[in-house]
Amino acid sequence: MKRALHVLLGAEARRVGTLHCDLNGAREWAAFAYDESWLAAPDRFALAPDLPLVAGPQFQRKIPDGSVFPSAIADTEPDGWGRRVIVRDHAKRRQAARRTGGDAAPAQLNAVDFLLAVDDGSRVGALRFKAEDGVFRRASEPGKRTVPPLVELGHLLAATRAVETETETLADLAFLRGRGTSLGGLRPKCTVVDGDGRLAIGKFPSVQDERAVTKGEVLAMHLARKAGITAADTRLIDSDGVPVALIQRFDRTGEGRRLLYVSAATLMGVERGTTEEHFYTEIVDALRVHGADFRADCEELWRRMAFSILITNVDDHLHNHGFLHVERGLWRLAPAFDLNPFPDRARELKTWVSQETGPEATINALLSVTAYFRVTGRRAKEILREVERAVSGWRKLGRALGLTVRELEAFTEAFEHPERDAARKATR
Repeated sequence: MKRALHVLLGAEARRVGTLHCDLNGAREWAAFAYDESWLAAPDRFALAPDLPLVAGPQFQRKIPDGSVFPSAIADTEPDGWGRRVIVRDHAKRRQAARRTGGDAAPAQLNAVDFLLAVDDGSRVGALRFKAEDGVFRRASEPGKRTVPPLVELGHLLAATRAVETETETLADLAFLRGRGTSLGGLRPKCTVVDGDGRLAIGKFPSVQDERAVTKGEVLAMHLARKAGITAADTRLIDSDGVPVALIQRFDRTGEGRRLLYVSAATLMGVERGTTEEHFYTEIVDALRVHGADFRADCEELWRRMAFSILITNVDDHLHNHGFLHVERGLWRLAPAFDLNPFPDRARELKTWVSQETGPEATINALLSVTAYFRVTGRRAKEILREVERAVSGWRKLGRALGLTVRELEAFTEAFEHPERDAARKATR
């Protein structure tokens, strides 16, 4: 199947290029070509380092477990949870069509189907897509809101629970359809409009949770801010007794302007599906070339590493770090998101501090790369002291956020461990 999609940018829908796709079984490929008008524009910039500003098609061939699309476009695809909803919705509609004798959907979904299944209004970042018929994908359905308001949180929660337990109806799936995110993970979540009219992500407890995961994430995000980290605005809200984490979208301004977002993997030129290890020092290398404020972002990244080590945030893969475009192909570190304490996991980082340190989440590893991050020894002590002091108040802040004694105890091993002692010793 061959498709041609117009790629546009921002609320003004400025034409950037065309995405050509040939989805023929195992030989799937895509090619992106910038528009001549974009290449001639005085404010032009490359959408990502692997899409340089050149004329003609730039090809992308799918690798196992990877995306058929160039990385900047792949960053807007639905995440694991979104794909789960799309697949189940597709299957349900095929079943309904067979029962009623109507036209059945295609037997299989392809990469373009998944890409275009995300609502245009809630797609992560600033890239937008128009199909051959000239309609934005995915457009809102007639008579329905593009993104549900916060008052419908209970309905959203019930629908996600139904999907998790495989008891969902067509109505449940219609309510969730297109409202997933691209920010990673298999946990149930949905884009909503908060009380201030801004886009936010609602993260729901899973039926498989053995601890208060959503409360733990909100606790971690609040601790991050106390530790001096620029983190997405996050709060805990109650939906009929169920705690929901509400994270404000940082890829939209208060005026509704869309900000171009890419993952750290994209800025580094790392393809999805690759299995080799990667390092925070590689992010520094990417910032050296593409960063709008190299020193500030390097220090912020070092602070985030310290925080992750001290709260056992070990799901720190490259798609849990992101960047926002500033101007002319220069990028700034996006606010931190998806920070979680993991008391039941080995204390090994997904993204290693450096090639020499290995995966262990240790203060020694952190201190070994201060020079690479342009952080002086004195400044490193100051940052580490600030982060450790913030983390030391985790129980008090947890109680203030509404966590019970039992819920807090379940997180103890994530916050109380020898690396906290090592941090205190290093700052004396």
